[in-house]
Amino acid sequence: MRYQTDLLTQGISELKLNLTQSRLEQFLTFYEMLVETNKVMNLTAITDFDEVVVKHFLDSLLIVKEIDMNQVSTMIDVGTGAGFPAIPIKIMFPHIKIVLLDSLQKRLNFLEQVIASLKLTDVKTVHGRAEDIARKKEYREQSDLCVSRAVANLSTLSEYCIPFVKTGGMFVSYKSADSREEISKAVNAVELLGGKLAEQKTVHLPCSDLDRTFVCIKKVRTTPKEYPRRAGTPSKNPLQ
Repeated sequence: MRYQTDLLTQGISELKLNLTQSRLEQFLTFYEMLVETNKVMNLTAITDFDEVVVKHFLDSLLIVKEIDMNQVSTMIDVGTGAGFPAIPIKIMFPHIKIVLLDSLQKRLNFLEQVIASLKLTDVKTVHGRAEDIARKKEYREQSDLCVSRAVANLSTLSEYCIPFVKTGGMFVSYKSADSREEISKAVNAVELLGGKLAEQKTVHLPCSDLDRTFVCIKKVRTTPKEYPRRAGTPSKNPLQ
């Protein structure tokens, strides 16, 4: 099927990234697999091509406004879902070793097919809850960068994500445009987990009338061994 790819080309150009023909083909293949699988599995409410381009592909890549992804070697996407933001990031930055973490095996089965079809290397899917996986030595404090577009309050997300980040690394949460109150409530939790709020910045999403807020948390010291608490606790009883 032929697609009108102007929005994708324009948006990636605005992000000052290089969309090669092979990368364009990877995005198109990913889109086709996403909408086809979505017919039998709930992956996304957004299926229109242009909307997927803007609200999934470009939104995932918007992190380049905050982080120099060329300096990132290892990354984990917590609650990756249908592969956002990790798969678009991997397409554009193939040097990064990426872990895709999700609690639903069916989503990871889909992502395994995507990884194979797009011929992506150094991508690993991990099934489990963040609270459990973050206690395993092969994942705890191993990543330069942890990202999450998951919908949860920042205190809860921080307990899920900060334990994965090595000291000196960064946790970046994709938030809606106005998240000031949520961020202010999470400051103590972030510090308790070994992080420090480095920046919160609202940036415009190319080819849209939307904005996205990035909350950037620097890992400044080792996360205490009692965190994350057992599965379910961070969401039911967020750190104050």
